[in-house]
Amino acid sequence: MQITRRIEFDAGHRIPDHLSQCRHLHGHRYAIEITLSGDIIDASGAPNNGMVMDFSDIKALAREHLVDAWDHAFLAWRQDTAVVTFLASLPEHKTVLFDVVPTAENLAQVAFVTLDAVYRDSFGNHLRLERIRLYETPNCWADALRSGTGA
Repeated sequence: MQITRRIEFDAGHRIPDHLSQCRHLHGHRYAIEITLSGDIIDASGAPNNGMVMDFSDIKALAREHLVDAWDHAFLAWRQDTAVVTFLASLPEHKTVLFDVVPTAENLAQVAFVTLDAVYRDSFGNHLRLERIRLYETPNCWADALRSGTGA
């Protein structure tokens, strides 16, 4: 069985080598979809009986380990020195630095690696992360899949 939980957040970024508008500082209303696979839990009396995982638990773990850090932050490539220096000059600015350019593809991959360690089989139901879909816009997204992560 597969289940998916969607969470939205806002963040800014730029793609410094892009030939169009994306080279400028800008923001998005991102959405992240977390798809898990596992067996349906059969534990009479347990609050998660009949579920692969409670959707509220999926959200809570995603927020704790990823979304809260990225929400209302500027997602910057560590080697984009002019932007990193500028952001550091802003008092208490929320900046997340990456070793890769913060494209939708790279952010989806980082999210997969980060969350893969979070969603683990704790009820004997073979729970595992299968896919992270990161929407940069409603019409543009990237999928990081278990088969494509080397995991």
